[in-house]
Amino acid sequence: MSPRPQSLMLTLLGDHLYGRDLCVFSGSVIEVLGRVGVSEHATRSTLTRMVNKGLLYRQKEGRRMYFGLTPLAANVLRDGHTRIWRTGAVNEDWDGTWTLLGFSLPEAWQRQRHDLRAKLAWAGFGPLQGGLWIAPGHVQVDDIVASLGLSAHVRIFRATVDSDVAQLVEDAYDLTPIADSYREFLTHWTDPQPYEHDPLAAHLSIVTEWLRIIRKDPRLPVRHLPEDWPAIAAQKSFHDIESVLATPAAELAKELLDTRPAG
Repeated sequence: MSPRPQSLMLTLLGDHLYGRDLCVFSGSVIEVLGRVGVSEHATRSTLTRMVNKGLLYRQKEGRRMYFGLTPLAANVLRDGHTRIWRTGAVNEDWDGTWTLLGFSLPEAWQRQRHDLRAKLAWAGFGPLQGGLWIAPGHVQVDDIVASLGLSAHVRIFRATVDSDVAQLVEDAYDLTPIADSYREFLTHWTDPQPYEHDPLAAHLSIVTEWLRIIRKDPRLPVRHLPEDWPAIAAQKSFHDIESVLATPAAELAKELLDTRPAG
C-alpha cells in the first residue's frame, strides 16, 4: 500500500523542520514529494488540509508561500520519533505488568463505544472479553477516556497475569495482520541498492512505511510471541537501510528545500 501524501509530508517535515524553527517553500515541497510519486495537485491539497487541521501555518515572503510546523504537528512528530528511535518495534524489556481497562456503556451509546474501541486499539489495547481490554506495560489512557467524556464509565488497573500469557496474547490480539505487515516490509526492502539512485525518495518512503507499520503494532512482549516473529528481522533491516540512506538523503534535501527562519 502506497503511503498517503500527508504521511510522506510529515516524514519530510519531521526530518528537516522539526526542532529547527524553520518553514519551507511550498514549491520545494512539491518538487521533493514528486520524487515519490505525489502529484503537485495532491501536495497542494495536502498542505491546505494540514493548515485547516492545525498542523501547519502559512508564512508569506514576497510572492512565495512558506509552511511551518504548529505545536500540534510537533507533538505528532515527537510521538513518531519516540516510536521509531526509542521504543522500537520489539518489546524485549517488558516488566510483566499489564494495563487493564474495563468499561460499561449504555446500550444506546454505540458511537461512544465505537470511538473508545478505536482509540484503545490505536493505543495498543486488545479486547480480552466483554468490556475488558488489556495492553502490555503501563499505558496512559486517562486523556483518551477524558476526551470522549467517559471517565465515569471506565476503570483502569495495573496487574500481573498468573495464567498462560501466550494464550492471553493470542486471545486478545490478531497477530496475523501484524506479522504480515512486517513480512511485506522485508520483501519490499530486501535490498536497498535499487533505491540509492534517489536516497531522498527512498528515505522518505522507508521511514513513512516503517512508522505506519509500528503504529499499528501494540508492542507485545516478544518472549510470548512466535519464535519467528518477523518484527525482529524487519527492525534490523529498517535500521540497516535507513543508516545507508540518511546522510545522502539529508544532503540532497539541503539542496532542494528552500527554507526560511520561522516568523
